[in-house]
Amino acid sequence: MSRTRQRHRPLWMLVPGGVLTFVVIVVPLLTAVYISLLDLDQYSIRQWVGAPFVALANYVEAVRASHLLHAIGVSLGYALLATVLTLPLGVAAALATHDRFRGRALVRSVFLVPYVLPAFVVGTVWRIILQPDGVANSALAWFGVAPGLWLNGPRSFWALVIVQVWTAWPLVYLLAVSGLHTVDPVVHEAAALDGAGWSAKLWYVIAPYLRGPVSLALVISFLHHVNNFTLPFVLFGVPSPRDVEVLPVLTYVESFQNFRFGLSAAMAVLSLLLVAIPIAIYLRAVRLDTSDEGRTP
Repeated sequence: MSRTRQRHRPLWMLVPGGVLTFVVIVVPLLTAVYISLLDLDQYSIRQWVGAPFVALANYVEAVRASHLLHAIGVSLGYALLATVLTLPLGVAAALATHDRFRGRALVRSVFLVPYVLPAFVVGTVWRIILQPDGVANSALAWFGVAPGLWLNGPRSFWALVIVQVWTAWPLVYLLAVSGLHTVDPVVHEAAALDGAGWSAKLWYVIAPYLRGPVSLALVISFLHHVNNFTLPFVLFGVPSPRDVEVLPVLTYVESFQNFRFGLSAAMAVLSLLLVAIPIAIYLRAVRLDTSDEGRTP
């Protein structure tokens, strides 16, 4: 009897975490799915349980009659571009601060400042910088470049990408630093004895150790960019310019300005499915890498 109880004890230890996961994740998710099937607006919010059931009508309207597809395209485009641009910046900063030098701790701390600043602060400061008479246009005029509007029009997309890259590259840097610390010193010595140059050492010795941490950093960065609401909201306000009408801001507008709660819930569910795709790809790749390592003799 006691042996059976001891054998099942680890399962009982999962109960608190399972209850918390159910309350914090599963219940809100099921509630959002249920609301997305209702015609819930400002008139039926008081008795939302009794709101008219419209099945998949909100999803059809979101795809056919709203700006959802445009917002998805903008979100994916800016998220992919910002993620790609953060990769060389983060890896280069990690390589530059890997070897010991005087003041390395201070430099590493400064590199993390853009990432630890609240998104509201970052958006507010960059909104001031990108004003028509702000620092950005003054600096461009000094180099002979004509100033322009950064918070409206076509340049607003590139303004969002620039600000997002500035605030997100330290994550890639941080995980790349952790990957560099796992490189076995014996491998460095062997490469030095073989006469490997800097580029060969970087590609064949260091890169394999960085693949896992940097891949994780890219996935986290992409998911954060796609779901980022605070930065576009503070930087451009609402209604935001069409070039930066990202999915989280569009969902907010439909819910808290147009009071189409059922439609906004349908958009939120579709955005969740959009986010689940890169997560599934990453988990599949990690599982394959683990399986390959297990079969290595």
